[in-house]
Amino acid sequence: MAVNTIQYLFRLGRQVAVLLACTLSGVASAGFTEIPASPQHIALLQQGGLVVYMRHGRTDARIPDQIPVNLNDCSSQRPLTDAGRQTLDNIGQYVTQLNIPYQSVISSPFCRAQESARRVFGEAIQIDIDLRYTAAMPAAERKPAVERTRLHLSEPVSPMGTNRIVVAHGPNIAELMDYLPKEGTLILFRPLGQGRFEYLASIPPAHWPELLRQWQTENTLR
Repeated sequence: MAVNTIQYLFRLGRQVAVLLACTLSGVASAGFTEIPASPQHIALLQQGGLVVYMRHGRTDARIPDQIPVNLNDCSSQRPLTDAGRQTLDNIGQYVTQLNIPYQSVISSPFCRAQESARRVFGEAIQIDIDLRYTAAMPAAERKPAVERTRLHLSEPVSPMGTNRIVVAHGPNIAELMDYLPKEGTLILFRPLGQGRFEYLASIPPAHWPELLRQWQTENTLR
């Protein structure tokens, strides 16, 4: 067997192992408690100044990324499912309904992240080539992607009154905190500067109906 083929199989096996571990680990380990977003968190978002990090929508794990992946060829990458696309379209309607202000929408260069960003937040997105999928990356390549993720979470938001939107991958968050969010989850952070950030809450896809119910009830009572 050729050396290149052996290397390819080794790297592919490593990627499958990482994906399996991520799937089995769920959304959090014993050291982390996911906080479901409340109407109070929505009020903070409407004031601006937060970072919304979204893991791309549901994907088809039967079609893994090719090794090496071609960022210019979506057919070489793990795709969104039709159900995942529909969920993203629904989330886009929820975000519009809640009148969440944002200006900057930053996306990973992977096709599944770009498509997720457009379906939820619109066409105007900024591709950050360094905001790549960290799972199965060699350590030397993974570090810049992790630090880029940290920068987007910690840097103060400008202009005032808006939020920063980042659409990328679950493992990038897992590198920074003991948390692997489900696909399609929005995670709310308060940026603190100098590489620091505060986790506030999460909106997994299944939480949207209850969150909207609570939000509508609270606004009716005002």
